[in-house]
Amino acid sequence: MPGGRLTAEDRRHIAEGLAAGLTYAEIARRLGRSRSTVTREIARNGGPHGYRAARAQHATSWRARRRKRAPRAGVPQAAGNRDAGTVREFEERFVAMMVETGLAPMTARVFAALFLSESGSLTAAELVRQLHVSPATISHATTWLEQRGMVAREREARRMRYSVDVDVWYRAWTASARAMAIWADTTRHGAGVFGTDTPTGDRLQTTSRFLELLGHDMAQAAEHWRQALFMRSKH
Repeated sequence: MPGGRLTAEDRRHIAEGLAAGLTYAEIARRLGRSRSTVTREIARNGGPHGYRAARAQHATSWRARRRKRAPRAGVPQAAGNRDAGTVREFEERFVAMMVETGLAPMTARVFAALFLSESGSLTAAELVRQLHVSPATISHATTWLEQRGMVAREREARRMRYSVDVDVWYRAWTASARAMAIWADTTRHGAGVFGTDTPTGDRLQTTSRFLELLGHDMAQAAEHWRQALFMRSKH
């Protein structure tokens, strides 16, 4: 059904559509799904170049099992027998680390709340209560995180639930690798525009070579991790 969950067959069609160079809108039309559903599915499972139907199905099944057995709790309740003060201190350190390395403070706080919760999953209302901010603030932060594959969004009746899972760093890393590829292509084109025998063209060509090599190595590292994670999940 168009409004139901994606099936293994749907995911196979998505993979085939990507391989054929179809747009997200065309893939969605052929499946009878919304474009946003297809976009989220691809973004959370390796992106347009790394999407694999079998792995996406496996990851979805893993997330479903994890949600069933994990309690719905935020950081303060997730401490269990741990000292609440020590947990809070680590949370603040975790947020500070992310801010220091480039995330906006509120985005870092939202990601930390999700990542450090017992279930790795909180509703928008739970985030509002826990962080004492407005729904619009949560929406802004989660949109930024979702665009980079760091959180997933699911609707539960009238509630919006956000979650992170074990694939979060893989998705973020592959997104960075794709960004490197875009930079490499653009600077390579620029080298041709200016001419490689000019200082500007030479600088652009050197940049392109560096980013192409970096992106390639990043993609290989991400795939290595994906295979290691898949093997671990089988045991």
